[in-house]
Amino acid sequence: MSIAGLRVLILGVGVAGTSAAQACREDGAEAVTVDANGHGDHRDLSEVDLSSFDVVMASAAFAPHSPAIRACEQAGLPIWSEMEFAWRVRRPGIPWVLVTGTNGKTTTTQMVGAIAEAGGLDVAVCGNMGIPVIASAREQHDLVAVEIASLQLHFTETLSPHAAVCLNADDDHTDWHGSLEAYRADKARVFRHVQVACVYPSADARVERMVEDAEVVDGCRAIGVSLGAPAPSQLGVVEGLLVDRAFVEDRRRQAAEIGELQDLEHLVAGAVPPYLVTNALSAAALARAVGVPPEAVSAGLRGFALDQHRTAFVRDLDGVQYVDDSKATNAHAAIAAFGGMSPGSVVWIAGGQPKGQEFSELVREVGDRLKAVVLIGEDPEPLLSALAGHAPDIPVSRIEPGDTVMARAVIAARSFATAGDTVLLSPACASFDQFASYADRGEAFARAAEALT
Repeated sequence: MSIAGLRVLILGVGVAGTSAAQACREDGAEAVTVDANGHGDHRDLSEVDLSSFDVVMASAAFAPHSPAIRACEQAGLPIWSEMEFAWRVRRPGIPWVLVTGTNGKTTTTQMVGAIAEAGGLDVAVCGNMGIPVIASAREQHDLVAVEIASLQLHFTETLSPHAAVCLNADDDHTDWHGSLEAYRADKARVFRHVQVACVYPSADARVERMVEDAEVVDGCRAIGVSLGAPAPSQLGVVEGLLVDRAFVEDRRRQAAEIGELQDLEHLVAGAVPPYLVTNALSAAALARAVGVPPEAVSAGLRGFALDQHRTAFVRDLDGVQYVDDSKATNAHAAIAAFGGMSPGSVVWIAGGQPKGQEFSELVREVGDRLKAVVLIGEDPEPLLSALAGHAPDIPVSRIEPGDTVMARAVIAARSFATAGDTVLLSPACASFDQFASYADRGEAFARAAEALT
């Protein structure tokens, strides 16, 4: 899989493109970069002769239907994702585990890292959370744990991980993929060529079919994750214990205790939500697939801390809690953020880039807990329509775009909230219409909340 001697066209000079160009220089390939923002060798694809290249590495910003990708395909060039490129230039002999899903990817990948480290492994936690997988793949580690999005799976062909999980596959990124079916088909690619374990939520028939249909390496096993008592070849929960009946010598008669629900209680206020249990069991399955011992699961989970901007408590003012869930960039993630909220107690700050989503199910799910809604996105129509159809009596405040949008949104939210309420930033949309990232959006919310007197 050496890239030596290849002439590589790199589309996009972000984190992935910069890492790819560096790997080309180190491995004897020639890299030419194209970036519309002026950071590359060329600003536009029209400035290069496509016939002079051997392969294209495209950042996730380039959708399959984009003019640049279509031009490269018409020129007969193979197209590699960041992940495909990373696999081809990786340090050999180091196992990879992959984590995808509409929601929970970052948490689960980071949990894999915490569990593996508790088991004594040197693990690189990288991928879609912003840590370049190309650079991590070329370093010396015992394990590479990769968060991989559907956008990065589309142009991925030869990657063969030790184990992989798809946590869920709900509506997201349909603008990039073209349809919900195409989005789910790309999610299913995470199970291609898996060597040891395809991990899936046992209650999700759609993801289970992805595993059943996957072309895997001979001997690869399907490993289910259950919120109840596990069947053979599953991980699950029995009377508050996290239990493994998959990676034991006699899975029909044996089970290994790998932790307790108590190991997760420090992560949330109140009862541990089901999605967090699924994340933890999925991470445990991936770690067990690479030989991490049972006791390391509990130790890793006890020492784990959630990523910033995921239902993060910011402050309490006059009995009102301000919670940053800016990482909820789709409807399914926003639904999870409302878990445990009381009826009529949430002033919801929402909106951003809708990404082609439809929000009726979201509003139906959370409508009884809403006290008011503050909309911040440049395209509010999809959320406004869903609110009008399924929560018509809930007051809505529309915040016009501008430099102080979040400060104005928080002030508007405060005007609705009284003691016992929660002001929840859980946008259900991407951030790039008004912010540099979901982290930038969350930090703006925290600053605005802290500035209240």
